[in-house]
Amino acid sequence: MSDDTIRLVSIGRIIRRRRRLLTILAVVGALVGYGTSLLFPPRYTASASVLLPGAWEERELLTQTEIATSSVVVDRAAATLGWTGVGGSELRERVSARAAEGNIIRISGTADTPEHAQRLSDQVARDFVAFAARVSGDNTDPDAAERPEALRQLVVQTSRRITELAEAADPGRTVESVQTRTELAKLRIALQEAINKLDQVDPSADKASMVVMGPAARPEGEAPPTRAQLVAAGALLFFVAAVIGHLTAARMSRRLRTEAEIAAALGSALLGTVDVPGERSAHRPQDRGARARIRRLLGTEMRWDLPVPRMSGDEADRRIRYRRVCDRLREQLPDARRLLVVVPDGDEIAHRAAGQLVAEAGSDPSPGSSGGGHPVLREVGVSVSRPMVPDRDDESGVLVVLCAGSRTAAELAGIAEACADARHEVVGIVLSCAVRVGPTRSAGRARHTATPALAVGGDARGGSE
Repeated sequence: MSDDTIRLVSIGRIIRRRRRLLTILAVVGALVGYGTSLLFPPRYTASASVLLPGAWEERELLTQTEIATSSVVVDRAAATLGWTGVGGSELRERVSARAAEGNIIRISGTADTPEHAQRLSDQVARDFVAFAARVSGDNTDPDAAERPEALRQLVVQTSRRITELAEAADPGRTVESVQTRTELAKLRIALQEAINKLDQVDPSADKASMVVMGPAARPEGEAPPTRAQLVAAGALLFFVAAVIGHLTAARMSRRLRTEAEIAAALGSALLGTVDVPGERSAHRPQDRGARARIRRLLGTEMRWDLPVPRMSGDEADRRIRYRRVCDRLREQLPDARRLLVVVPDGDEIAHRAAGQLVAEAGSDPSPGSSGGGHPVLREVGVSVSRPMVPDRDDESGVLVVLCAGSRTAAELAGIAEACADARHEVVGIVLSCAVRVGPTRSAGRARHTATPALAVGGDARGGSE
């Protein structure tokens, strides 16, 4: 397959020509998504906010979020809630926390009902605040709270004693007294700085207790993925997988598209290319089986990777191409009286081209005459899986009619071998191409080149169909 298959126009062609199949697959995917939603009960999520007053660094906020979802906090919440069959390990999978702007820790809890989700988030928030307060020392014993104040009183007394010693020293009469007063002054300044630093590191000086900012709001809708989301995801997944499968199959296809490749596989020369109107025709009698009905139901009876049919002229222009093929066939085999027209089964365009070719050969005024009339053609359908060609009777060879890009080299080689087994020689190849019908010409020329009635009788169709 050429690189054309990966362009957007190819995806559009798949959607247009396989819309029925894609629609069915999307419906199947939606049903799979609906079935998946039945296996997972609906979930609801509620969130409670905890305010952290004061100045907090980012890493400190991250530490608090880890504490909020720790096993200590969640296990306490599980013990308080007392839900049957729900322990701390299961609740840890349902609880999450994140740091929001403004020093806020948002704690989210997921449960099977909106009421349970609300209670879970509120309880975890309360237990988190209580645990954080105990860790920071808010609930320690009173003696520990009085120790910093006692240390301050001791420093004040020490500073007063230093002042008294400095005044008692000999005021500047000797060098030793001056040094003593200087050392005492430095000691007093160092004690004062220590007191200031003690005030700065005190947690209660700039960080107040955490506060739960009200109860969590009761959720009104399910937490994702909801049932509608699963249904939509299933339909989209099957649709995209079908498109990718078509593109992959086209890229891996080994069907021959060029004239040289087809001629080499069949071991013969190309006589020409004929045009066939691309409208849908009536279904062939052999296409009435169960598989054919399924293909028609899914819309896969026509290939999607064929290019858009080009614009063609009127019926007169198309008949000229058929006539030229017959003329080349007569020039190549002037003594031929009868020929088999072999068409691979399933190639509707090629079957229609072969029928028109048989009719054009039968419209010759003197078919089979010594003056060089067209040989009588007989169409034969051949299965590509197990090709079988009728044994040679009075035919002078085989003319193969097919569409470009419809068969692989192995399939065409099998047809050529079947012709050789039946003692037929492949005398030529005709490629059929689907086209769009253009505007008709004048009525006079249309009457002059009108297609005559098929005059080849029972030989027009036959063989192993």
